[in-house]
Amino acid sequence: MSGLILRLAGLLQSSGERGVFHYRDTCAFPTRSQLIGMFAAAQGRRREHALDPYPHLQAPGDTTAPSHRDLTITIRIDQPGILYRDFHTVGGGYPREEGILTGKGERRSQAKATLVSQRDYLTGAVFTIAVQGPAALTAYIADTLQRPRFGLFLGRRACLPDEPLVLNPHSSDSVTELLTRTPLTRTPALPPTAAHLPTTFVWEHPPPGADPTPPDRESTSEPVNLTSHARRHLPRRLWMTTEHLPAHLHAGPRPLDTLTAYMHGEPA
Repeated sequence: MSGLILRLAGLLQSSGERGVFHYRDTCAFPTRSQLIGMFAAAQGRRREHALDPYPHLQAPGDTTAPSHRDLTITIRIDQPGILYRDFHTVGGGYPREEGILTGKGERRSQAKATLVSQRDYLTGAVFTIAVQGPAALTAYIADTLQRPRFGLFLGRRACLPDEPLVLNPHSSDSVTELLTRTPLTRTPALPPTAAHLPTTFVWEHPPPGADPTPPDRESTSEPVNLTSHARRHLPRRLWMTTEHLPAHLHAGPRPLDTLTAYMHGEPA
């Protein structure tokens, strides 16, 4: 098993969890489905093959090829961002023969030609993510994210990721790195007397070292089918904790400089 560390940040991001049709919600953190979809886009996989296993990465002696189901994702919420709701209208002002189709394939009447929808985004959010899994698979994911075949976005096509996206492509213990070494981007600046940074973590398994507890929530984020006409997800249990990280992990007023130093292996 091996891992990689990602940083998801950008002007806007949105991780749909439940919303459909006229209301498109966003989860408070990236979903498993969003991340696996981004990995597939980087590899040039189309929706119908996004969840296929990886036979070319199968190790000698293994009976099955690695797949996205072998990945474990841990999320550190560096900065939760602010919820932003965008108001959309679609279809108004066109002649009926150019209007929106109904589910039966007919054109909507002029009185109902305009569809109103609302879409939620997070602004100013930053998430640092540990992805663990078979070494060949995580290395392949890291390599393709750095040289993507299709464009990458944070949930929706308008949401482009900031650089750097891949902070560490090869980590032997990516969760421990999130807890002890990976810089944390957060504003405002820390008070001089601060010794710790209370930080929310999202776990796909009970947190290490803790007694087994019931999950804190369920997220409909385990992808089963990502094709547009048959999209389906299953619930995924999640645990949420507050970890008190050492204050020296704060990236300071010039986070890109601090992140660059971290990526080059310089001590924190």
